Parts: sequence; C-alpha cells; structure tokens
Amino acid sequence: MSIDWNAQLVDQLDWHWQHQLRPRLHGLTDDEYFWEPVPNCWNVRPRADAPADLAHGSGAYVMEYGRPEPSPAPVTTIAWRLGHVIVGVLGRRSAAHFGGPPAEHDSFDYAGTAAEALRQLDEAYATWLAGVRGLDAAGLARPCGPAEGPYGDLPMAALVLHINRETIHHGAEISLLRDLYQHRQNRG
Repeated sequence: MSIDWNAQLVDQLDWHWQHQLRPRLHGLTDDEYFWEPVPNCWNVRPRADAPADLAHGSGAYVMEYGRPEPSPAPVTTIAWRLGHVIVGVLGRRSAAHFGGPPAEHDSFDYAGTAAEALRQLDEAYATWLAGVRGLDAAGLARPCGPAEGPYGDLPMAALVLHINRETIHHGAEISLLRDLYQHRQNRG
C-alpha cells in the first residue's frame, strides 16, 4: 500500500484546525484575549505597561517573556499563547522554510485586539499550511537546515510533526482558558 505522507501530515493539523481550534476561537473578545486568570501572568500588553526586560515586539503592544525562563514559569494568557503560535510556532518556520514574511519575537507587531490577533493567526496558519502542502516526498525527507539549530539535520517531516503538536497543544490551552473565562463567575 502506498501512503501519501504529505496528505497525512496536512490532514492531521488541518482537521484539528477546522473542527476544533478555529471554531473554538469564534467570538473571542478583547476581555478574554487579555484576561489574566492568576496574578503575574505573562501577557501581551501596551509597551508602557510591560517591564522593559520582559518586553518583546516592535509595536505599541509587546509580548512578555524572559530568558532563561523562571521556574516555575508564569501562567500565560490567551493573547500570549496566540502570539506564541503566530510568531514562534508558525511564523518563524514559514519565514525560514516557505518564504513567509519575517516573524521574530523582537520585531513582530503584536495585536492589541482579539480580532487583529485572529487575523494574524489565520494568515500565519494559511502560510504554513500552503508551504507544507507544497512539500513532496523529497521535500519531507530533506534536512531542516540551520534555521532549526541543533535539529537542523532532522527531516522536514519531523518539523511538520513538531509544528502540528505545538499548534494542537497550544490550541488546547487556549480552549481551556476560554472555558475558565466563561465559568469564572460560577465559582462557589
């Protein structure tokens, strides 16, 4: 039996995107986007409100994070997790491997609204998915190259699987945060 591995890899992520993640983001409000379920969350904030040593981004809104990451790491918001998926998961890889627009944490213009973040997410996803769809068997087998640092010798198929896992993982976290936000007033 012949298996179309590209179709399998694309379908794994796209099924999740079409049937779970993207529908769960419908109606995301700005209040949910920025909501901090516990004190001291890492978030996307107006530049003036973020500690300078944690502020990453080029625009009016910045994403907070530090390196090395503290232990335990702060809880992150929906805005933060969307920014991570847009830039760190999909955007950087699309830029490095598929000719997508540049996407680096320090030069990215993070969204100040939920609607803008969802627009950015949809664009980053479309660019990534189009790039993966364009890989044939040889493209899936070729090494990732220097853009992936110590993982550069791994085949592109390994990177595609990693991005699938990351997108599904962070999408589940975002979905849970939406559930918690919806039920936050029902605590007794």
